Amino acid sequence: QVQLVESGGGLGQAGGSLSLCCAASGSGYRVNILGWYRQATGKQRQFVAGITNGGATKYADSVKGRFTIDTDNAKNTVYLQLHTLKPEDTAVYHCNAMIDYGLGSPIDYWGQGTQVTVSS
Repeated sequence: QVQLVESGGGLGQAGGSLSLCCAASGSGYRVNILGWYRQATGKQRQFVAGITNGGATKYADSVKGRFTIDTDNAKNTVYLQLHTLKPEDTAVYHCNAMIDYGLGSPIDYWGQGTQVTVSS
């Protein structure tokens, strides 16, 4: 069973910065993609950023140029640096790990989520 443990987040001010960290454990397989999603109150969960085990990154347009995703593959840990925060960044941020076991479709695992609140 894969476990994802998030840390970081909290309260930030508009224009400020926060950082998130997520450590994946329990997998005997290499994680293919690590990423972050967020869900604001009353809204659907949306993709924020992702990084492959080869280092390729992808960002949602709403955070491009402001957020940076990075990973330590040896530790199966993914980081998200949030800069130039906006009130609309307020949400619960969930860590995601996708693992391809070679048995068909890849499997997604999710963390419990960590709250990010940005004040104006």
